[in-house]
Amino acid sequence: MTGYHTRWVPSPAESDDPERIAIREALAFGKAVYDRRTTLSMTVAELAMRAGMTVDDVECIEEGGTEPTVALLRRLAAALDADVRLTPGHDLGSVGFEAHAA
Repeated sequence: MTGYHTRWVPSPAESDDPERIAIREALAFGKAVYDRRTTLSMTVAELAMRAGMTVDDVECIEEGGTEPTVALLRRLAAALDADVRLTPGHDLGSVGFEAHAA
């Protein structure tokens, strides 16, 4: 039976499920916040203070537990000295924070 179950391929119906899309967006959002924060060598506590949030709030976002909203994207972009970049799709890389253009 070697190779019988070598990979899992989700059905197209699963990839269009709104709940799965929300999960992927939350994970992409969390990764983008984490990536920008670590690029700036900023601690979770520092970001929380700059964004007017709690450490638990920031950790929840970075772990993919918070769906992105426009207001939250703006708040974090200001705290991270960055612009928000959104691209089509719902996977990692679809949300990003980029340093302000000089």
